Amino acid sequence: MKTTTTTTQSEPKLTKKGRETRSRIIAAAAKLMFERGVAGTSVEDVQKEAKVSSSQLYHYFKEKRDLVLAVILYQSEQVLGSQEPLLSHLDSMEALQTWRDAVIQSQVERQYQGGCPIGSLASELADMEPAARAALATCFLQWEQSISQGLRAMRDRGEMRADADPDQLALALLTALQGGLLMTQVRKDIKALEAVLDAILEHIRTHLV
Repeated sequence: MKTTTTTTQSEPKLTKKGRETRSRIIAAAAKLMFERGVAGTSVEDVQKEAKVSSSQLYHYFKEKRDLVLAVILYQSEQVLGSQEPLLSHLDSMEALQTWRDAVIQSQVERQYQGGCPIGSLASELADMEPAARAALATCFLQWEQSISQGLRAMRDRGEMRADADPDQLALALLTALQGGLLMTQVRKDIKALEAVLDAILEHIRTHLV
């Protein structure tokens, strides 16, 4: 499964040092935007966090919106990359249960802070920045397709009813996950996340033969 997201931004050819500097700026911006939100993060804040000069920052990112698009790509790679070993093999109820447990455990380890990095960006940007919304939609679609691929494998092996719709089930599971992560962020516990993921997994079980 690829963990890259297509954006409207084309990366220039850079030296190794240039790539490292650019990556440091993006990582700093991602950290601050996750903690403070996009609106609450200024270019000057990113400059200080990344320990670069203003000329360096503007060399790589002419506008803040360019930096935001790079952060969306970065968070997509971080989130989907961290789930890659499990997302690539969601082709059994046991695998889905393991993924569910890992998602919940990661929230416990983070002490319920921040919700989903991609979902947080989406809630802030989707109605304001068309390019950002498109990049986020692509990320969510990639995530959904990873889930759907496993469910489709179950159906193709005859473990799931022929009339089951893997795409619809995957969309329901991803939507449930996003809602559960938001509730976890607000409630500071995992009860809602556990409840909604268990409900969707039980719904998926009803499609098994």
